[in-house]
This record gives sequence, C-alpha cells and structure tokens, in this order.
Amino acid sequence: MRTLARIEAAAARHGLAVMGAFHPARTDAPDLPPGTRTLVLLGPDGGAFWPALGAAPEGQDGAPDPVDRFSRRVIGRMACDLGAKALFPFGGPPWRPFYAWAVRSGRAWPSPVRLLVHERAGLMISYRGALALRGRIALPDPPHAPPCTGCARPCLTACPVGALGPEGYDVPACRAHVASPEGLACRSGGCRVRMACPPAAAFGLPEAQRAHHMEAFHR
Repeated sequence: MRTLARIEAAAARHGLAVMGAFHPARTDAPDLPPGTRTLVLLGPDGGAFWPALGAAPEGQDGAPDPVDRFSRRVIGRMACDLGAKALFPFGGPPWRPFYAWAVRSGRAWPSPVRLLVHERAGLMISYRGALALRGRIALPDPPHAPPCTGCARPCLTACPVGALGPEGYDVPACRAHVASPEGLACRSGGCRVRMACPPAAAFGLPEAQRAHHMEAFHR
C-alpha cells in the first residue's frame, strides 16, 4: 500500500526526504502525467544525502553530473516500486515547474530575497525529483506560516556584493564575485545568503556539499 510513511522510508535509505506534497488541481494537469492525484517532492535530507551519494556508484566513478545521475537512478527506482512516474527539475527543456510545485505544497514560500525558503531546510532547499502518484494518499496539514515570520531576515544583508535582495538575483554580480579571490569563502563554503537563514544553518548540509554546488555554479 502506498502511503507517505512508506515513501519517506524509501527516500531515507538514499539520504533523501519528502520536502512537500500536494493533491493537484485541474490547473496543475498540463505539467503532470495524466491521472496524477498526488505529487510528492523529494530533496536532500540534511547531512544524510552527501554520504549516501559518496557511497553510490555515481559518487565514485568520476563522471560528470553525479548528483543528477544519482537522483535519476534512485528516484526512478522508487517510482517503479511505487507504480509512480518520476519527474525531475533537470534534463529540460521543457522544464518542470518545481518552484510552483514547492509553493503549492504549502511547505515552501518565496523568501525576502525571492529564493524559495522551506519550513525545514530554509534557503538551502533543493529538489532532486518528484513522484507523480495515480492514487490519492493522505497528507499532513502544512504549517500555518513560513519560517520568515518573526525572523530578523539576515538574508537581506548577507551577500558581500548585494547580488541577492528584495529586487531579485543579480546573477552576473554573483558570478563575478564567486570567481574572484574575494569570493573564495562563498565558493568553498556555500552561498552566504543561504547560510544566513536560521533554518538553513540548522539543516546540516556538509561544507563539501555546499562547495560542490558553488563550484558547479562557478563553472
């Protein structure tokens, strides 16, 4: 029987976690496989994901894109076991609307710096894939308010070059800084804005994981 607990247990075996889920409405249908009645979003489970990737073939073979290849294999196998369809935020175009799906789940919101902020992962939220289920499974109620409620919002002033703020993301300014000697801390330790978010700091992503993603962005 497909239940959220079963999906959570299967995801945890690979360092993943359920980061949101919802029952699609008719307006969601164009972006989903026909007959989808529950969409479950999966992402790295804090500090558990990087060791799981490192122990997997994709983490050891030296080939490009280990995170995407690991995600495709693991989530694809989960989908087969559950009779679901695996969907991914990479491999487009066309690109799946993961940002909109995250907001629809009620567990992620647009943050003060316009990036998604998640109830548990904060600004360190990322999605590795989704499971489109043909059955409607029971889901817990989402939280009533985002983690930004009552927060001092250190994300607004954390970027050394002001590339992330209320007006959005200045990608060229970020890229130039990360590529410079002054940007070494961002490149090796992760985005200062994301790390300034209290839930993100508590989420426990290892420095090696943060550095991997920043190096991929830098390249």
